[in-house]
Amino acid sequence: MKLRKLGNSNIELSPLGLGCWQFSKNTGFAGKFWPTLSEADVNEIVKVSHEGGINWFDTAELYGWGKSEEALSLALNNNNLKGNDAIVATKWWPAFRTAGSIKKTIDDRLMYLDDYPITLHQVHMPLGLSSVEKEMNAMADLLEAGKIKHIGVSNFSKNKMLRAYEALDKRGLKLSSNQMEYSLLNRNIESNGVMDAAKELGVSIIAYSPLAQGLVSGKFHADPTLIKSRTGWRKYRKQFSRAGMSNSLPVINELKKISKNYQVTPSQVALSWLIHFHGDTVLAIPGATKVKHAIDNAVAMKFNLNEAELDTLDLVSRKFM
Repeated sequence: MKLRKLGNSNIELSPLGLGCWQFSKNTGFAGKFWPTLSEADVNEIVKVSHEGGINWFDTAELYGWGKSEEALSLALNNNNLKGNDAIVATKWWPAFRTAGSIKKTIDDRLMYLDDYPITLHQVHMPLGLSSVEKEMNAMADLLEAGKIKHIGVSNFSKNKMLRAYEALDKRGLKLSSNQMEYSLLNRNIESNGVMDAAKELGVSIIAYSPLAQGLVSGKFHADPTLIKSRTGWRKYRKQFSRAGMSNSLPVINELKKISKNYQVTPSQVALSWLIHFHGDTVLAIPGATKVKHAIDNAVAMKFNLNEAELDTLDLVSRKFM
């Protein structure tokens, strides 16, 4: 498995990282999306993810107000993962806050992470009370102080991403990434300019919800009543309605067809498409609430779809741009 650079940096990441939202311990409004995982479960999920080739882990302040960061660092320690085997990305939550909060809360991030270095620090949403420029300058101050190593954003439009890039460029720094919702069933960043701008600037796209919250697996299409038993608010999203699943069925059918060629699952095919269709631009962070999910995720890095398969999936999913 070939590692790839984070943006224009010299940091080398596996094409897939582990999304750690599910480690929130059912705490806070974001954490309520997931059931509580035991320490043993978190340890094993992190262990098998690393054994499968994953070397980085994405968490955030919002994920349980530090609970996810804390659970992640404990699992990394318990598995004796350090250095290049345990690259950590986290995020600052901006709602109802000014840029000054970025520096005020960084020591909390490091505390919850048990002093695991913050390789990538990201602004979680463009919702702050300060301008993009002030937020980037606060991030730049942290980088120059040695508190973080690289700077990213999340959910930033093309315009806001360009502003972030330019603000950092004035400080002699680079914007490393923009974390966006992106999957075969949500390709909006290809039509709103974000993907093109990222490629032009050398900014990595970090795809969250790369499996469309489980929809690409096909299990909800096979049994539409299954979503009703799931924790959290995804059951209310229109993609999980009968009409929504009917709309995405052609993509699911193609994923199933291709999966047979490699003796893998539709979800693994969907992840493989995501991290290969745009060259090295896209990294993805599928989550895992079970050990099996973590094992399955890693398999997606171990096979490559051929050009015809990449193009077929592109064509059948273009209506989701």
